[in-house]
Amino acid sequence: MPFVFRIRKVRLMHPDVAKLVEAGRLTEEVGNRLNELAPGSFCLHKSWGAGKVESWDLFGGKVTIDFEREREPQTMGLKLALSKTEPLADDDFRAERVAKLGELRDLAANDPAELIVRMLQSHGGTLKPDAVDKELCGTIIPEEDYKKWWDKAKKIAREGGRVVVPSKRTEPLILRDENMSPLESLVGEFREARDLKTKIGVLDSLKNETDGLKADPEVLQELAKEIDEAVKKGIRLHLGQALDLLACRDELFTAVEGAELADGSLRIPDALGLADGDVASQVTSLAAARQRRIYEAFPAAYGDDWIKKLMGVFEKVGTRGVNEIAKMLLAEDQFEPLLKHIKKGISLRTLSGEALMWICRERNGNAAKVFSTEVGFAMLSVIEAGAVDDGPRKGTRLQNLLMDDKKLIPDLLKDIDLNEARNFARKLLQSPALAELDRKSLMARVIKAHPETQDLVTGAVKEEKDESLVVSWESLKKRKEEFADLVNNQIPQNLKDKKLAASYGDLRENFEYHAAKQKEAVLNHQRTQMEKELENAQGTDFAKPDTSAVTIGTIVTLEKDGDEKTYTILGAWDSVPEENIVSYLSEVGRVLIGKKVGEQVDVKDLETEVMETRVIKSIEAYNKG
Repeated sequence: MPFVFRIRKVRLMHPDVAKLVEAGRLTEEVGNRLNELAPGSFCLHKSWGAGKVESWDLFGGKVTIDFEREREPQTMGLKLALSKTEPLADDDFRAERVAKLGELRDLAANDPAELIVRMLQSHGGTLKPDAVDKELCGTIIPEEDYKKWWDKAKKIAREGGRVVVPSKRTEPLILRDENMSPLESLVGEFREARDLKTKIGVLDSLKNETDGLKADPEVLQELAKEIDEAVKKGIRLHLGQALDLLACRDELFTAVEGAELADGSLRIPDALGLADGDVASQVTSLAAARQRRIYEAFPAAYGDDWIKKLMGVFEKVGTRGVNEIAKMLLAEDQFEPLLKHIKKGISLRTLSGEALMWICRERNGNAAKVFSTEVGFAMLSVIEAGAVDDGPRKGTRLQNLLMDDKKLIPDLLKDIDLNEARNFARKLLQSPALAELDRKSLMARVIKAHPETQDLVTGAVKEEKDESLVVSWESLKKRKEEFADLVNNQIPQNLKDKKLAASYGDLRENFEYHAAKQKEAVLNHQRTQMEKELENAQGTDFAKPDTSAVTIGTIVTLEKDGDEKTYTILGAWDSVPEENIVSYLSEVGRVLIGKKVGEQVDVKDLETEVMETRVIKSIEAYNKG
């Protein structure tokens, strides 16, 4: 790609200098150099930037220059000025920053692409991003507005076709030959792009050249072949970008009337089959429409397992992905598997914050069947887990939804009994991840929905005294190890993080410090809770329980119309819901404890959360000793 060179105009010798040269008092070489600092000329100083010479005193050996980075014109010795500055042509971009600053600022606001072109023309047609920053930031563009302006300007310049705009800051911007058409320029830029991200950006710009591509279909097919090769080379290391490039290609072919991919072209299902990475984490940042194209390829890529694969992605993608998966499954009449998956995720507390947000926003629509108080418990769990694992960032959006949606708490507590409402209120009051004012505000909404819970705040009713916890020896050992890690590793590390964050200064605006403080509160709360639990824990091996009724350490078989379901009732920390192993303190455990063979019980299915009436068929020992 040719560079653009500008011919520097030769300045006529100033009359004052010409007289000295003619009189033999200066050599022509010295006269020419001195002429470069004549009044009205431009120069560049390393520290003070570009400047315009206002006046000089040849016999006094002084020159006065108005530099762009200085408030007042600077008077310098001629000899010093000659050694510390370099001359600039009148049409040099840096000189124009002084002479035509208003004009350049107008271009920045109204035609940023032209501003970039003029800047590159003054630098031989190429300039790296760091150098661009020095040319524009703080002079033409205010420093506080620069980043936002530059992001917009790059996009406009790229779409204009005159400038090659790289995706990496280590690569230069390049001015194209004016004789090339926009289509030719973009195709050339696509072929020169070294990475998938840059190719995607160019391909997006090619959507503005659909008429040219329709008129020259061979170019489009050649691009498709090059895309295939780029994807095959990059898919192992850059799965998300490879899928994005294919989705972008498909959008381009859709936009070009009559265009069809050639037989044998690499399709998105083919790429998914080649992928050996985590699809969810790779596509979560893509545009919603691109994600939709990728998810729509799952049936062709995974056959009968496509719904299972998509459910695995649903757990991990962001808000855009959750929305697109839900809309796609609705369109494919496959929404029931998603609802079943969501119910299980709520029960096991495995749903992501994004999925829970979608449920809340769709609680009166598509998610009505899965919206319940359990969603509220799951939200609090995610907020607390986020505060420990990743600081407050992870649960912030979920927490904001809980605070901003004034109807959410009342809806969560609608049509539930007092015991369940009190359990939710306790969980809310005890959550260390919520600020005190937030807890009070949310609790006020709980009390408004269920006035009977007010005693939890006023203390009018004393909570029951802590009872001993029956736990297995294995879970007791694991809990002690977790407590040791908390005390010996997590809390000391948090103190170091808080101290380091405090050293950054300005604690009022110091996000890292406030994050460390919030995590400190969560960790200290965990320590208090675990100390109390370990103090009350009693280990057991569940040997030889009394099987005349359901008790801790028994296996219970329930029957309904010939269908059998088995639950194992173990200790407080022994739950494995996916295997129907439940704690005696769980909802199912509390219902079954004390019941005998032949009795009817109403239990909530752990997977579907549907309430069922079943008969106890048998009770046997978990450990027969």
